[in-house]
Amino acid sequence: MKCTPNISSRYDSLTMVSSFLLVSLNIDAILGEITLHQRRKKLDEMTKGGGLGDAYAATLSRMKAQPRNRSRLGMEVLMWTAHAERPLHVDELCHALGVEEGSGDLNIRNIPAIETLLACTLGLVTVEKSSSTARLIHYTLKEYLSHDPSLFLKPHSIIAEVCLTYLNFRHIRSFSPALRSAPPAAPFVGYAACYWCTHARRGNTKSVKTLALKLLNGYDKHISSKIALLHGVKSWDWPFDSEDTPRGFTGLHGAAYHGCVDITVALLETYEWDVQATDFNGNTAIAWAARRGHEGVVRVLLELGDANPNTRDDWSRTPLLLAAENGHEEVVRILLEQNDVNPNIAARWSQTPLLLAAENGHEGVVRVLLERNGVNPNTAAKWSRTPLLLAAENGHEGVVRILLGRNDVNPNTADDLSRTPLFWATRNDHEGVVQMLLERNGANPDVTSTKYRQRLPGRHITSLQQPNQSIPLGYEATVYPRDPESPEPDPLDPFQCNPDSDTRSHPRYTCSRARAIQFLEEKP
Repeated sequence: MKCTPNISSRYDSLTMVSSFLLVSLNIDAILGEITLHQRRKKLDEMTKGGGLGDAYAATLSRMKAQPRNRSRLGMEVLMWTAHAERPLHVDELCHALGVEEGSGDLNIRNIPAIETLLACTLGLVTVEKSSSTARLIHYTLKEYLSHDPSLFLKPHSIIAEVCLTYLNFRHIRSFSPALRSAPPAAPFVGYAACYWCTHARRGNTKSVKTLALKLLNGYDKHISSKIALLHGVKSWDWPFDSEDTPRGFTGLHGAAYHGCVDITVALLETYEWDVQATDFNGNTAIAWAARRGHEGVVRVLLELGDANPNTRDDWSRTPLLLAAENGHEEVVRILLEQNDVNPNIAARWSQTPLLLAAENGHEGVVRVLLERNGVNPNTAAKWSRTPLLLAAENGHEGVVRILLGRNDVNPNTADDLSRTPLFWATRNDHEGVVQMLLERNGANPDVTSTKYRQRLPGRHITSLQQPNQSIPLGYEATVYPRDPESPEPDPLDPFQCNPDSDTRSHPRYTCSRARAIQFLEEKP
């Protein structure tokens, strides 16, 4: 029987029974104690979520005592519910348990009904009505199941095999790779596409490897490749062509994306691959592995595949830059071990690995890059934005501390509009960074910057259109009319500022150390 996509009254009653079962288990456990003191102690344990082990054991014993098929099905439901990477929708669970080992396609008549699944677990699994997902009756049940590895033999291998068998079904392979989601008739495709390798990494077998190789042969024409990319990659990095298909995203790309070391080795040994082949956005397999932080696959591609670690994608990003941007410290180390890796290759907007690591607050990556000879900590990207400036702007105190600890870092380097790290830290209300910059020898708080209007952090300041109007709350400044042909202005320095003698439409403002300290002292 095909399971119903919506929560219905047919199994609402089973969900209610599951709720009462937990109460019943609690009462039985309490009454099993002899003295009032012991019962009170047991009640206290129940209130804190403990003391249900005996009750769970008794229910599992009754579950195993059911007729053979019902006992097997009940344990399978428990296994899937406890080991899935996310809660499974009832349709997903039904389809997963309808997969037969070695079958070439799905038999609709073999899909169990959700009512049957819930009944076979004797109330240990319920359905959350708001999300239509299967859940264990209580979080302590998952802890109890995890403490007894003999309950489920190789659960992740079983789940990986079911996922791959489902994806290799003939009717699944017939779906267009341009689809962004699977048809309602195949609800398990989404979970299987995104998590088959997560389970395979934790329980790989010969059967799993064989099924994975079958899936990855012609991967860019399989719907699961696009679904996996939609799930794990930001929209601007989707490697989709004009027909909205992942053309060029080969099986080797897929194995690198998912991080399957054993399967990547098997692919390289079984088929002839061009490790430098690129997808629609110019990504090589090693670029995907580096972006996703799969150090094992990166090593395999460098050692067995002879991959070029300096290959750039369509935005001139190298594997090292992608790893640094996403904070994958170990991958950065591996790539820097290669003598031919250039750590200063910049992306299209002159962004180096160090600059992106600093901008995103990846302290470990920043340290590793600075240990490499030839990495310049003052290299600026477009608009003259340095690693220190970007770290200060985003409030990454750890990165700022690392950079300020170097004698070759200039704390006063400004961007194209004369805005220094101190300006950005103060503007964005990063108090800790402001304090570090003020304490740094050589940091000059008397900075100048070209702006159009005033803005104070934490205070509402309206735009002033006429010159010589004063700003409220005791802060005085002169605001000049903006040139209507100028681009939309950025906010002004959030110190108490006064214009100098420059009276053009782009006035210059100076900010003193006293004003910076006043800003810190007056913070609520």
